[in-house]
Amino acid sequence: MANRLAHETSPYLLQHADNPVDWWPWSDEAFEEARRRGVPVLLSVGYSSCHWCHVMAHESFEDATTAEYVNEHFVPVKVDREERPDVDAVYMEAVQAATGHGGWPMTVFLTPGAEPFYFGTYFPPEPRHGMPSFPQVLQGVAVAWADRREEVDEVAGNIVRELAGRSLALGGDGAPGEQELAQALLGLTRDYDDRHGGFGGAPKFPPSMVIEFLLRHYARTGAEGALQMAADTCEAMARGGIYDQLGGGFARYSVDREWVVPHFEKMLYDNALLCRVYAHLWRVTGSDLARRVALETADFMVRELRTAEGGFASALDADSAVGDGWGHPRAEGSGGGTGRHVEGAFYVWTPEQLREVLGDEDAAFAARHYGVTEEGTFEHGASVLQLPQGAGVVDAERLEGIRARLLAAREERPRPGRDDKIVAAWNGLAIAALAETGAYFDRPDLVERATEAADLLVRLHLGTGARLGRTSRDGREGANAGVLEDYADVAEGFLALASVTGEGVWLEFSGLLLDIVLDRFTGEGGALYDTAHDAERLIRRPQDPTDNATPSGWTAAAGALLSYAAHTGSEAHRAAAEGALGVVKALGPRAPRFIGWGLAVAEALLDGPREVAVVGRTDDDAARTLHRTALLGTAPGAVVAFGAPDAGEEFPLLRERPLVDGRPAAYVCRHFTCEAPTTNQEDLAAALAN
Repeated sequence: MANRLAHETSPYLLQHADNPVDWWPWSDEAFEEARRRGVPVLLSVGYSSCHWCHVMAHESFEDATTAEYVNEHFVPVKVDREERPDVDAVYMEAVQAATGHGGWPMTVFLTPGAEPFYFGTYFPPEPRHGMPSFPQVLQGVAVAWADRREEVDEVAGNIVRELAGRSLALGGDGAPGEQELAQALLGLTRDYDDRHGGFGGAPKFPPSMVIEFLLRHYARTGAEGALQMAADTCEAMARGGIYDQLGGGFARYSVDREWVVPHFEKMLYDNALLCRVYAHLWRVTGSDLARRVALETADFMVRELRTAEGGFASALDADSAVGDGWGHPRAEGSGGGTGRHVEGAFYVWTPEQLREVLGDEDAAFAARHYGVTEEGTFEHGASVLQLPQGAGVVDAERLEGIRARLLAAREERPRPGRDDKIVAAWNGLAIAALAETGAYFDRPDLVERATEAADLLVRLHLGTGARLGRTSRDGREGANAGVLEDYADVAEGFLALASVTGEGVWLEFSGLLLDIVLDRFTGEGGALYDTAHDAERLIRRPQDPTDNATPSGWTAAAGALLSYAAHTGSEAHRAAAEGALGVVKALGPRAPRFIGWGLAVAEALLDGPREVAVVGRTDDDAARTLHRTALLGTAPGAVVAFGAPDAGEEFPLLRERPLVDGRPAAYVCRHFTCEAPTTNQEDLAAALAN
């Protein structure tokens, strides 16, 4: 019989709806039940495309004996971290403070007052590699709760007091200047892997926000080293196994420092951020590789993540069913899945599989080109497709035919599952990426897809404008309120769409969202919180300015506030952006890898940012040429308004900006003070390049 999760919208929660564990969703009722029964809460946090979440579910939560013990001694609560990033953040902070590491699935035991007292991540069904089994953990916690309750309560109280004392007061000290940004660049240089690209060692994650900083820093200062790190990292990722050489799009991260073997899940946010990164790299360098990867990644998002409602699904799983020719599944708990589902099975190839699809001659050609070997680069003699350096001259027409045949054959394999819930923040990132990529490469279909996703967010997630909903699925809005990153990233997407389309309504909607940020998410001295003032009270109000897989809500809000101020001249929004950047001044020189987006926003602030008003009819070819030239300008964080002279009500930048001798014109301004207008695209490009 299905448990209480059967009525949820989250695909992750629905995956557990038929477990014998009597799961509750996160709710007041669950904690009231724990108080009534006098038992602790078992909190399990994960997400749909999390490989080890699936492993623990199969091993423990589907096991009748384990479930019986859980149901008798605990109130089990299951949380989708993508729906409730606030709950995840609060308890992950506790896990990391107590154990020195974190990850998912996250397993936390709580008092009925939601205070944590014992922590972990994945627990195996039997003791392994020095790790206790999950049944041992359950029994130990149950005994401690029954026999040492005062000690448990003391531990829980101490943890909550420790967390409560961690509120940040890093706003209000002024935005970073030249010195701090130079120190950040020096720190990145020290961490840079000059052999393989990227930063640090294995596992290696795509440094999207850092690359945006490097590109902006180069554009503002001409620092060649910054551009070189960005370009070399992008090339290494594009050639590596982390990039899907057949279908486009990026996996979550590389398990090795060489970018060869990915963790195969594909997330919307990674692909949105990287699509934009490669488009911006092309804008600076004209690289054919950057152009191809930007477009292929955009097409991947539209083809595989777009939903029937016009938004974009959250993720594709790492695991898929084992197809013919794979070999023998790995043992349970070995990291490759259980039963017939194996990580990476959809994507990897053996030489024999190539021969079956292509025949001997083309298979040998493909193996050389994509780095497929008899030994394999993954497991069971399978290889992750790459584009190794020095593969020699390629017959482009032949290669395209081979790629198409392999892609068609791959489509016959069992596909990874898709988490089709729509997350507002990640759709905001996708809107920005698709709008800009479509504008740069004359792909109006991509701009249209961005507009449709924006329409969905307004219609379903924003509704009356009182609040922004975090998620939706199948046209049904989820129950969870948006957090700071939702407001900030959606505003960022709307601002990009306004600049690309010349439709002022997107500027208006971004202003609505950012006014809510100012009203409900701000603290003392420019500090920002991840949840609104009136959000559900947790044991601590989450507040994290550092980037993770996406820009932090804090720095994303700073960027959107700054862009909106550049569009409108609003001093309140600019002051809020500058106050929020105080945290970048404090953290940027010390930890630049973890606050890359904040550094990118600081680059825009130092440059102005520049404001470009393109005045002319949107159907006039000369005006459209100036508009595209403005969008291709590399000045950090520049904003673009495009419309007729009478469009000043929609775009304040266009007010009192007339045509020049009856011809379309462009005005380049800082703080609404403009240089002489130009009607010449070369002059406009030069004005935005220095």
